[in-house]
Amino acid sequence: MTTQSLRLIAANSQSATRILKLLLLLGSLLLAPCYRVQAQQPAIIPRIGILGASSASSESARVEAFRRRLRELGYIEGESLVIEYRSAEGKLDRLPDLTAELVQLKVDVIVATSGTATLAAKKAGVTIPIVFGVANDPVGQKLVSSLARPGGNITGLSLMNPDLNGKRLELLKEAFPKVVRVAFLRQSGGPSGNLPLTEMEAAAKALGVNLLSLPVRSLDDFEGAFARAKKEGAQALITAPSPLITAQQRQVLDFAAKNRLPAMYTTSEFVEAGGLMSYAPNFADLFRRAAEFVDKILKGSKPADIPVEQPRKFEFVVNLKAAKQIGLTIPPNVLARADRVIK
Repeated sequence: MTTQSLRLIAANSQSATRILKLLLLLGSLLLAPCYRVQAQQPAIIPRIGILGASSASSESARVEAFRRRLRELGYIEGESLVIEYRSAEGKLDRLPDLTAELVQLKVDVIVATSGTATLAAKKAGVTIPIVFGVANDPVGQKLVSSLARPGGNITGLSLMNPDLNGKRLELLKEAFPKVVRVAFLRQSGGPSGNLPLTEMEAAAKALGVNLLSLPVRSLDDFEGAFARAKKEGAQALITAPSPLITAQQRQVLDFAAKNRLPAMYTTSEFVEAGGLMSYAPNFADLFRRAAEFVDKILKGSKPADIPVEQPRKFEFVVNLKAAKQIGLTIPPNVLARADRVIK
């Protein structure tokens, strides 16, 4: 091969190299805007919808426990998580519209604060994952197929309340053994049907108590229920778990105090607001665990595969200040059983 041929090959090779470099440079210039657009796209922030049936004030401690646990799990509200809260304020017919609002906001998970709220979301045909912070009887209410295998898009925490009604009446009777006629304030036509009444009637019979059932369906029914309790000589009051009753917390507490009735409630929030006694699961603990359910779902778990859990912590709370105000004395043996005493 001649020297001239070698020079020609070298020249062609250098030219090809220059062309290749030019093409690579042009390619990088063309792709650069794409990379910049991708880099500028904000991360998708999960949105959590909280659907409340009772008043926002009565559920504030539970919601705060839920938020606190999310912070502990690494979520920063407003930066890595958005929470949308909607409350029916005891007007249960508003729940379908509030559910629709959360769906329109494209939340990733709905956290329902009660079985009533959960049922409303389910009836609305929501396919978004739903976590209930509390539900009296999730299987009986047909929220889930079973506790171990919920199926569908719903899971959460069971209150196990049917098992607690007898315990509440037992503690009330132990504290006030002379009480023989107890008014039972309950939500008629609620998601648990007649189960609370059936359980309470069985407990009353075993304890020799005459039970006066006071059903309420709406906020307008409470005055009539209280008037009947007075007319028929109720000596004490016990409430059923219900977002409707919780929404009327102040009215219920005022009725019991005005008529000097020893009362047993289903949540410690009633006692902290001035009520006499409560025996219930620790709701703050339940909603902390609800936050863990949400965390699992946001990380890819399906509600159908997350078993429904039951309460781990229970509290018997007594308010001595409330007892003094209505002239009642709590026996020492009952106080000794209390997990918390408010003085």
